[in-house]
Amino acid sequence: MAYTKVNYEDVDPVAGSMHFLRDPLDCETVGVTVLDCEPGWSGKAHDHAEQNHEEVYLLVEGEATVTVDGEDVSMEAGDAVRIAPDATREIQNGEIESTFVLVGAP
Repeated sequence: MAYTKVNYEDVDPVAGSMHFLRDPLDCETVGVTVLDCEPGWSGKAHDHAEQNHEEVYLLVEGEATVTVDGEDVSMEAGDAVRIAPDATREIQNGEIESTFVLVGAP
């Protein structure tokens, strides 16, 4: 089959908020995650240097801050930020619910 389809809401979330779609979509190289953030939600600081994965964070709705190597990047719906594999990143959600689409690949 030339395509795979899944609704992210049918995928059990990890840590209550992250819907990892790589496996349900049978992706070979790209990772796709939908992140539903409650007000005040904060992620864990991390990088992907070991996997050599760059990422793009697209904020679909809401407002949030992504800290990249210590620099705060304010985001509102429609904004996207590309993050290099070795950069440390962390999401801090604002005062309203937000939804991100996170895409990563080597």
